[in-house]
Amino acid sequence: MLAEDEPCLEKLGIQAIKQPGEFWEKLNQLPVIRHGLPKDAKRALEKALPDPKMEYSVVRREAGLGSLGQQRFVAIANWEGGFLAREAKAMVPSACLWLEGHTGHHRSYYEEAIRSAVRSHDPYQFIVGRWLIRRLSPDSNPIEIMAVPKKKDEETFLRVMGAEAANVHLGSKRPIKRILQDMDGRKSNWLRDAAKLMARMVERDWKEYRKR
Repeated sequence: MLAEDEPCLEKLGIQAIKQPGEFWEKLNQLPVIRHGLPKDAKRALEKALPDPKMEYSVVRREAGLGSLGQQRFVAIANWEGGFLAREAKAMVPSACLWLEGHTGHHRSYYEEAIRSAVRSHDPYQFIVGRWLIRRLSPDSNPIEIMAVPKKKDEETFLRVMGAEAANVHLGSKRPIKRILQDMDGRKSNWLRDAAKLMARMVERDWKEYRKR
């Protein structure tokens, strides 16, 4: 049963964060790219499709906050009666390199991190050259905190996010022992205090930036 043809799947116990019809309509309304698609992005997108010779259109997409401004190209196709979409997002070096004054191209550890992390790997997410490939669909999207019901439990929400971050870090085998030793020596509220300190520092930097 195709979601875009059946908008009331929640009646069957299937609840989506985004309505399929609205999701695909919004994506298909983006202007189609006729020229300017990088060749390596084209190859990366075709590698992610069920059939590289299938017909598809490519649109440019803007999304996110932390990655706002990065190139994003989305291949949209109709496959066996339903829509599918694959996004290629340009990879950028870690901010740590910029902080240390390095320039130019540097190795990305993104794919190594997601493959070694203690978690179920997303088979549709991988790296091709300088492009991060992932699947787009109504049931595969980030959860916006404003979309969480009014009677929400932020503590549980943040605990799950923290556990996912820990799963990624535990993929690095050698420093696990040092990480756990460091955690044992910290007070229970260390992360909350650090987050509050970081928020104050970011706001201070923002105010100084505005003055300039």
